[in-house]
Amino acid sequence: MKILLIGATGKLGRAVHEALRARGHEVVTASRNGSDISVDITDPESVRAMYEKTGRVDAVANTAGWVPWKPLTELGSGDVMAGLRGKAFSQVELVRQGTAHAVEDASFTLITGVLSRDPVRTGSMASLANGAIEAFVRAAAIELPHRQRINVVSPTVFTESMPAYGEIFVGFEPVPVAAAARAYVRSIEGHQTGQVYVVE
Repeated sequence: MKILLIGATGKLGRAVHEALRARGHEVVTASRNGSDISVDITDPESVRAMYEKTGRVDAVANTAGWVPWKPLTELGSGDVMAGLRGKAFSQVELVRQGTAHAVEDASFTLITGVLSRDPVRTGSMASLANGAIEAFVRAAAIELPHRQRINVVSPTVFTESMPAYGEIFVGFEPVPVAAAARAYVRSIEGHQTGQVYVVE
């Protein structure tokens, strides 16, 4: 399959890339820097240009997303909008525009995380964006054209990220990033749609 992988230079993106290449897929990478295609997923025009450069694809896999990490009382309205744009709006836009550039039985795989079901301090924007995308995936699954599918991978904190985020995720049981990459393979090569693949 020809797969467009967005966020390919990040920790999860690199693991997904490796897993897909190992299974013989053609992977076109996209990210802000260091990939086949440069893209800013928060900019609809940049997303449009990415799809035009990529051409028709069998699957779109996104591992990118950003939210501000601040105490609730310190969040400004700009932070809220930035969080929604960085992880929710951006992923909706990838699907909204992507349907016209994907084959009839293509799949879309998005990313959320554990905070949609198990919140932590300073993570309210992550919880908001994650919950929004998981609801969107369930709704989009019944509206996508042809036989296109959509799922979302929702991992807990990665073992490889504990040195940086361990103080935030106290008591959480981490998982290797390769476990989340396998969930992407399941979404892309499988047949389900509207699923939240919890990895923990």
